[in-house]
This record gives sequence, C-alpha cells and structure tokens, in this order.
Amino acid sequence: MASPSGTSSGSSHPLNSGSGEDLQVIMHQKKLKRMISNRESARRSRMRKQQHLDELMAQANQLRKENRQLLTNLSLTKQHYAAVEYENSVLRAQVMELRSRLQSLDEILDYLNVSNMSVADTSTTGAWNCSYINQPIMASADSIFYY
Repeated sequence: MASPSGTSSGSSHPLNSGSGEDLQVIMHQKKLKRMISNRESARRSRMRKQQHLDELMAQANQLRKENRQLLTNLSLTKQHYAAVEYENSVLRAQVMELRSRLQSLDEILDYLNVSNMSVADTSTTGAWNCSYINQPIMASADSIFYY
C-alpha cells in the first residue's frame, strides 16, 4: 500500500498501482462529465431544431394566409377588369352609333343647306322661312337606342 510519503511496503510498483486506479477514476469521471455534456448539448440541439421547425411552420402558415389573400384580391381584380372591359365595349359601340348618327345628321344638314340655297335663288318674292335649318337637333342618349 502507498504511504503518505509516497513509499509502499511489499509492492514492486508502489506508485503505478495507486496512480493507475486514480487515473482510471479520473478518466471515468471525465468520461461521465463528457457524456453528461454531450447529452446536454444534444438536448439543446433538439430544442433548437424543434424551435426552428416551429418557426418554419408558423412562416408556412403565414405564407399560406398571404397566398389566399392575394388569390382573393386577384379574383376580385379580374372581376373588376371584366366589368370595366364590358363597359368599355358598350361605350365603344355607343360611340360608333353616335358617330354614324352624327354623320347622317351632317349629311341631312348639308342637303338642306343646298336645297335652301337653290330655293332662295329661284324665289322672287322672298325666301322661305327656314330658320329651323340652322337650329341644333336635340336628342338624348336614351332616345337614340329605342329603334
């Protein structure tokens, strides 16, 4: 056995047998400490992984919600666009009809003006009273489409 002074009685390797056991105890303690540290590190790693997964799931849910909102807005915008396109086509048709009517009215006015001039030239007692020829023709848009 080893004495406090470092000498032992009856052993050929007095320092080796005592320090070998001490070394094993120290190695075992270090191994246990490392094992506990590794377990704690693995636990923290699992917690970080779970937290990251939770954050990704929340982000995915938020993106799905935003996607639904964008699709709803897109659908409403498409409906509004279709309504505006329809209204534009109606207005274009009305413009074409009004242009055609205006052209017809201009032709009538031209004809009446030419006729009025020829009547005034042949009349010796005075021109016909055709003041209505130069008066504007009043029509509403509602009455135009009742044919």
